[in-house]
Amino acid sequence: MGDHIVEISVFAFLFLLVSVMGFIASRWRAPQDMAHLDEWGLGGRSFGGWITWFLVGGDLYTAYTFVAVPALIFGAGAAGFFAVPYTVVIYPIFFLILIRLWSVSHRHGFVTPADFVRTRFDSPTLALLIAITGITATMPYIALQLIGIEAVLKTMGMTGESAFARHLPIIVAFAILAAYTYQSGLRAPALIAFVKDTLIYLVIIVAVLWLPSQLGGWSAIFDAADAKFQASPAPGDGIILNANNQIQYFTLALGSALALFLYPHSITGVLASKNRNVIKRNMSALPAYSLLLGLIALLGYMAIAAGVKPLPGAKPGSVDGNTVVPLLFDMHFPAWFAGVAFAAIGIGALVPAAIMSIAAANLFTRNIYKEYLRRDATPAQEATVAKVTSLVVKLGAVACIIFLDPQFSIDLQLIGGVIILQTAPSVMVGLFTRWLHRGGLIAGWVAGMGLGFWMLWQIPNAVTGRAHFGGSAFSLAEFGFDTTRTVYAGFVAVLVNLLVAVIVSVALRAAGTPEGTDGTKPDDYFADADDPRIDRDLRLDVAEGAK
Repeated sequence: MGDHIVEISVFAFLFLLVSVMGFIASRWRAPQDMAHLDEWGLGGRSFGGWITWFLVGGDLYTAYTFVAVPALIFGAGAAGFFAVPYTVVIYPIFFLILIRLWSVSHRHGFVTPADFVRTRFDSPTLALLIAITGITATMPYIALQLIGIEAVLKTMGMTGESAFARHLPIIVAFAILAAYTYQSGLRAPALIAFVKDTLIYLVIIVAVLWLPSQLGGWSAIFDAADAKFQASPAPGDGIILNANNQIQYFTLALGSALALFLYPHSITGVLASKNRNVIKRNMSALPAYSLLLGLIALLGYMAIAAGVKPLPGAKPGSVDGNTVVPLLFDMHFPAWFAGVAFAAIGIGALVPAAIMSIAAANLFTRNIYKEYLRRDATPAQEATVAKVTSLVVKLGAVACIIFLDPQFSIDLQLIGGVIILQTAPSVMVGLFTRWLHRGGLIAGWVAGMGLGFWMLWQIPNAVTGRAHFGGSAFSLAEFGFDTTRTVYAGFVAVLVNLLVAVIVSVALRAAGTPEGTDGTKPDDYFADADDPRIDRDLRLDVAEGAK
């Protein structure tokens, strides 16, 4: 640790700075009463263009971006670039989808996607499944953020050898994050996101200009990466795709694109916007982040050219691939700027982790607590339950780190993507049509989730020696095909989900099974902030709670 005093000092200063911002955020744009889920969990639905830009950008481009993607490219090559095309194709798709979700949610006061499903399909059971799915998928994603912080702390020598010493700094960071999220709700990550994005842009611009000059230029960087993968025995590794990984690349990119805005935290950031135009402008402008993502991904190749050797992992003989980027910065940046870079990664983990825990808490409060445990809960009681739940969710994320101990933290996000994709027929398709029967959607969810978990169970991780849940690349040979090619497990699972939903819907309609009452109207999906039909009940709830 003594060799990293400057780095630790800069990191600690910036980390404490954003922590203070997190605590004072409760006074930023604060209402008269924060004891309401609409205020604590959605920032009062009042965020404009710039705030939404930083909030959603900070929500989507996370420690996964800064740590896991370069680590995957460092280990597997071109296949890791799947994250770039999926962020390119996603925004035109969700330009059309998210404005409809915002309008119907604003019209009815929905806080979660499960709220929408409950009203659209008149099915508390389906809404419960959507809520459980969202919470389950979010847990490993939060763990991914905390792993990013741990990689930085490990590089600076701030972790010990024992299990407790190794995870103690993460527990401390978790406690600080939990405290200001509990107090300030969504306003905390919204305010901190300004600092987070500024630091990340600064670090990446400097990195792509400075590091190539230190490593002999881009030609030398790509030559070093190619030489490494040419010597690799793995059939899918290389700086270009080959026949073994092209199907996996395509299905992973498309599946990840569909999954990204199904995550509760993504929807939470969108629902906090004050009108439809804010969402339209952001969906048009957010692709600019894709350029940044492509540059970040190239850090994996730079680490190869720099001769970076990942630090040892938790198990004897293993290595921690998540330390690749922090080590690269430590080797080639001045100590003070390496501290800035480490802070960018750490803060880049805090913002999404806070939003994710809030989104999961909203799901539990609205769709489990109020639906099944206390229907007469007051707005203040809802807010209190959400705050406590956000703490429990973070605790679960820490448990994921301690007990799962993945070699590549990206495995966690990919597994979460397989899970959250199973909500697509209910949420995404449901925004455009109610043709699918609620019973068919439930059957499809069961089929897709069952198949998805079976496929994940069959996937080993050759690096860590884990026999199960080693990633999301499912071998087609398991289906009886004579091939070494793989496919994204989530893509197959959601196709089966949708197919079963269609078949069962046809059967239930033929049998005359009641399909419930649609609680929405066609023009709800076009409502804007100044629409006179906006449901004022939640505003009345705030006033009542203030009394």
